[in-house]
Amino acid sequence: MKKKVEILAPAKNLYQGMAAINAGADAVYIGAPQFGARTNATNPVEDIAELVRYAHLFKAQVFVVLNTILYDNELDTCEKLIHELYHIGVDALIIQDMAIMEMNIPPIVIHASTQANNRDPKHVKFLADAGMKRAVLARELNLDQIRDIAEATDVELEFFVSGALCVSFSGNCYMSIAGGERSANRGSCAQNCRLPYNLIDGTGKTLIANSHLLSIKDLDLSDQLPNLIEAGITSFKIEGRLKDIVYVKNNVSYLRKKLDAFLENNERFEKASSGRTFYNFDAEMDRSFNRGYTDYFVNKRTERIGSWDTPKSQGQVIGKVIEVKHNGYVIENSDKLNNGDGLYFINEAGEADGAQINTITNNVVIPNTFKPIKVGTMIYRNADAEFNKLVEREDSAIRKIGVSLLFSEVPEGFQLKAIDEDGHESISTLDVQKELSKNGDGVIDNIKKNLAKTGNTPFIVDKLDVTLSANWFLPISKINEIRRIVLEELIDVRVASYNRKEYQIKKTDHPYPVEKLDFMYNVSNKMARTFYHRHGVTEIEKAFELQWDPGKARVMTTKYCVKYELGKCARYQRDTMGEKVVEPLVLKHGENEYKLKFNCKPCEMEIWEKDADLVFDEDDY
Repeated sequence: MKKKVEILAPAKNLYQGMAAINAGADAVYIGAPQFGARTNATNPVEDIAELVRYAHLFKAQVFVVLNTILYDNELDTCEKLIHELYHIGVDALIIQDMAIMEMNIPPIVIHASTQANNRDPKHVKFLADAGMKRAVLARELNLDQIRDIAEATDVELEFFVSGALCVSFSGNCYMSIAGGERSANRGSCAQNCRLPYNLIDGTGKTLIANSHLLSIKDLDLSDQLPNLIEAGITSFKIEGRLKDIVYVKNNVSYLRKKLDAFLENNERFEKASSGRTFYNFDAEMDRSFNRGYTDYFVNKRTERIGSWDTPKSQGQVIGKVIEVKHNGYVIENSDKLNNGDGLYFINEAGEADGAQINTITNNVVIPNTFKPIKVGTMIYRNADAEFNKLVEREDSAIRKIGVSLLFSEVPEGFQLKAIDEDGHESISTLDVQKELSKNGDGVIDNIKKNLAKTGNTPFIVDKLDVTLSANWFLPISKINEIRRIVLEELIDVRVASYNRKEYQIKKTDHPYPVEKLDFMYNVSNKMARTFYHRHGVTEIEKAFELQWDPGKARVMTTKYCVKYELGKCARYQRDTMGEKVVEPLVLKHGENEYKLKFNCKPCEMEIWEKDADLVFDEDDY
């Protein structure tokens, strides 16, 4: 049996979830009314129920994100919500808090969120043995590490392949709450990583001023899909539950075409849902929101990944400024630009800047507000007005399920049988008195012509057979009626026959990979503590949110490295680094200061609040 491979898309709301499915997604993930890690992307249960029905029509899945940490007074509410989500047909829950594994929940499939420390074979195997059916792997993993995890367990593996990157290990960033009581693990990240900072060395010298030193490029692993599949990934996840519909449709469409090309005539892997999408636009990932792209660490540490100029969208490369006029610019490849487009560039002060095009006249790009730009400056388009308008249209991506129609005679009249691409059937009979047509030559062609008009239904006719013993007269209205009835019934048949996988979580007691948990395990309630204790954990530190010591905490652990970005990494850049920087390095934004600690043995960087006393080991250098 072939293994199914899926594209998993974000759904900010019902409308965007349906649009993602239309664009070719095999599954979508969406936030519930509470307990999702994006407080601005919540949805009523009624909307999720409608999305479930629509997705299941195409044999696509709906996952609900319940991936915040929970407090004791929220446990009952969360349990009740899970029962509601199961009742409306949700396929799986994505969680990080192990309290959910202790609850009295229905037999709903559980996925381990990337916040659940899914970084190594031992932790992932533990979660699989505890009953979780999928693990969303840490973004920082490389192909070799993914293979090691896949070899250790047969649990499904999901991996982010496009969208914004969290600079920290997921679930291990506390900058937001330390800076203002907004917890990222409670869905309210303030995105401190996207702020501008000064970088100050150990002598007090400012090495870099007012730069977005923790902001990194966006992820694009579209060219790595075959390698990731071979490594063990079966679900390709797109980040972006807060992004707009153009971003979602564009990313899904682009990845759909990439994945379909790999799956064509593949003997081992196949698409995870039904139907095919017809596009009225050419998907290009750099035409929607992006900060420039990186493959992050999937091929290990090979390039600099910072997006220091700006945390905003850079967009698509257009070309260099050739000439500056009194009211506009002559730009390479300006024929790609349109009125209303947004331009991005680095100005003469070395800062990210932008302008909106008012008009293009005689190859001169005239902005709404003229800004001085040096000749040779690279111009990007970060708002594509024409493309956005095209993709926003409902008919820009239309998904259809292939169906065969067989029209024939029966004693009481005529019958239409529909068989879809998955083998589901529906039959409708037309009770009419048979009369010979006065114009017999075009009868069958006329019937075929009208049966093929599937219109706004989710079906497209791939095969059509009409078998008659004579040229019977049939009014067009009757042909249309029987086609409408049989296709409506086929929709109901498909939804009713959808086979949702179920699994009842049972309490286990196999040993957890470690016996002592620090605050980075985010244990914030009594049920999670019970779970870990039963699995052999002896010491459990409270979650950061429950015990923060102002000014002295470690607020982030990350594979991203400021020294590497500076070209001062003694491990990888020793031959070219020149003089070492004087440590400790400090990041400063306004009154907030953070010390950087570099753990070179595991190749990680830590960020600490200013009053922390850091101890440096020889292995750190």
